[in-house]
Amino acid sequence: MLIKPITDSRYKWVALSNTTMGVLIVTINMSILLIALPDIFRGIAIDPLAPGNISFLLWLIMGYLVVTAVLVVSFGRLGDMFGRTRMYNLGFAVFTVFSILLAATWMQGSAGALWLIVMRVLQGVGGALLLANSTAILTDAFPGHQRGLALGINSVAGISGSFLGLVVGGVLAPVNWHLVFLVSVPVGVFGTVWAYLKLRDTGGRRHARIDWWGNVTFAVGLVAVLVGITYGIQPYGGHTMGWTDPLVLGLIVGGIVVLAGFCAIETRVADPMFHLALFRVRAFTAGNVANLLAALGRGGLQFILIIWLQGIWLPRHGFAFEQTPLWAGIYMVPLTIGFLVAGPLSGILSDRFGARPFATGGMVLAAVSFLLLDLLPVDFDYRVFALLLALNGLAMGLFGSPNRAAIMNSLPANRRGVGAGMMTTFQNAATVLSIGVFFSMLILGLSRTLPTALFDGLTAQGVPAAVAQQIAGLPPVATLFAALLGYNPIQTLLGPQVLAAVTPQQAGFLTGRAFFPDLISGPFADGLTLALGFAAACCLVAAVASLLRGGKYVYSEPAAVEAPAERVSTPT
Repeated sequence: MLIKPITDSRYKWVALSNTTMGVLIVTINMSILLIALPDIFRGIAIDPLAPGNISFLLWLIMGYLVVTAVLVVSFGRLGDMFGRTRMYNLGFAVFTVFSILLAATWMQGSAGALWLIVMRVLQGVGGALLLANSTAILTDAFPGHQRGLALGINSVAGISGSFLGLVVGGVLAPVNWHLVFLVSVPVGVFGTVWAYLKLRDTGGRRHARIDWWGNVTFAVGLVAVLVGITYGIQPYGGHTMGWTDPLVLGLIVGGIVVLAGFCAIETRVADPMFHLALFRVRAFTAGNVANLLAALGRGGLQFILIIWLQGIWLPRHGFAFEQTPLWAGIYMVPLTIGFLVAGPLSGILSDRFGARPFATGGMVLAAVSFLLLDLLPVDFDYRVFALLLALNGLAMGLFGSPNRAAIMNSLPANRRGVGAGMMTTFQNAATVLSIGVFFSMLILGLSRTLPTALFDGLTAQGVPAAVAQQIAGLPPVATLFAALLGYNPIQTLLGPQVLAAVTPQQAGFLTGRAFFPDLISGPFADGLTLALGFAAACCLVAAVASLLRGGKYVYSEPAAVEAPAERVSTPT
């Protein structure tokens, strides 16, 4: 039985500030490891670029994203059944506990890497609980005419957190890599206590049975697809990527089959976890299609820009390779500024005028920004680059807040948890897929010309032909990861014995700040054109989907039933 939500002017701001802090800390932890990984791997005494260790590297980056993509729908459903604040509070506690266990890592080598991966996955469980229920809590707390503002502020925290994590990781990791995980603990403890004391359920609950078959098939199918994508960008046999690996093909195809079975199950059970009937609502369907395509377009952008800055631009402009991770995060700040400006403003305006003009215009502007980035030379003028980053941030901010508000406004109160979970699942799954697509395009561009350029460049500086041939034959993904981690790529690939065999002048040139950037610029530009063209196409299709969402729509609840609080159904 639904009870009319009880809200007051102070409570809604408490809900906004707490959920914004929760979303911010979760998204900061999505990217905080990217910059900190070199110090973490040095701390546990493991070489992440060794052929047998690339899986450790990928799973530390991707495991957290995969688990948040898989679990948010189930946790949103549990929030609808048992109370959103209860699930949200549990999420803060779980996130904090595993942040402590990550900070307390004492093992080294493969054992230490496996410990970090498992603890990161479990930390992601807490993050999924927070993400799945924060949007629904805000939608419950704010009236329809203010939801755009609330969700705008919340979405800005979520999107900008992924870029703030780069800076936070870059600052803390050189001091002590344990601090990268420890920094979340005081925020988690404070947030847990604050949420427990101040948040309350103001939305309706719905007694229902847990859809076990739906939960299992959804988790198995989506995990299989995302794991297949993760392994698809690793080399296989003599191939630069693993898309022909029978294991990868089996995981992706098998996962799609299981997900098809999941859809069939959801049409037959009395209380499905994934309410397919919600897709009959045009505003919900169009918003989620646009959301998925926008995430697909921007998800891999972060990796592309980091590699561009760390592997090419920053070394060419006087930065040592070891300094590039931190400065890459700092040089990407204009993107976050764009989000911060556009997100709340577009949310406020969408409350009045509806989401369609802002979300559609934002996606068109994002496509334009991607195409303009592709026109830049690899060694660009930073002022132009910063302007285009800010333009892209403005575009994504224009889209994100109104689109989220429109999706949540289209839902009945007792479906907001699962609806928010579905929205987040589409976004996070598309982000993982985007990383796979973007990396594949970059590797495809590199594989065409990099081996020959690398062989010719190394032999010209006295490296024996056999050694040069061996290095030129390495998968391009190793080169990308070396640049991503802030290692000196050529020094890492050659090793001290080969460098000792050439003259000091030759060794200095090979490991200097010009040789590798010049070597990779041409092949990188080929892959970059493919990736940015793909991103622009995704944004344009998202603009069409957003345009078709219809006019402003807010779901109207049936007349509230006056009943005492104790009559609210509580699942057992």
